[in-house]
Amino acid sequence: MEAVDAAMLERLFAVNITGSVLCAREAVKRLSTARGGRGGAIVDVSSRAAKLGSAGEGVHYAMSKGAIDSLTIGLAREVAQEGIRVNAVAPAWCKRIFTGKQATRSGRRAWRIPLGRAGMPEEIAAGVMWLLSPAASYVTGAILEMGGGR
Repeated sequence: MEAVDAAMLERLFAVNITGSVLCAREAVKRLSTARGGRGGAIVDVSSRAAKLGSAGEGVHYAMSKGAIDSLTIGLAREVAQEGIRVNAVAPAWCKRIFTGKQATRSGRRAWRIPLGRAGMPEEIAAGVMWLLSPAASYVTGAILEMGGGR
């Protein structure tokens, strides 16, 4: 937490919280059956960090994703009667290309995941697609934990 300053928090919250809220607001305007829309689904992107806290690595990031969990649950209840389902995926560590400090952290994280590896972007996308599909038509206010058992 020592390296966290106000400017960093503002950037993080602008993307993770403000951006998500504004996108959800616009989606609700267009999807709401009460406003002439056809209903639909919203899938937020959270993180397992929201529940795990990310001590020593990113409490501020975990906190921002906790806000996404609250947005998902609250908005799901708020707009359910308007034909809109709201859910989230919460991945743990996902594979991508890292350099420097991130590469070091990436190597340290794999052992913490019971499946023994990072998730793949395609796996997370499959969870999103399922939540958007008719197969998930009775699912709202859920946070799909996609953390390899973490």
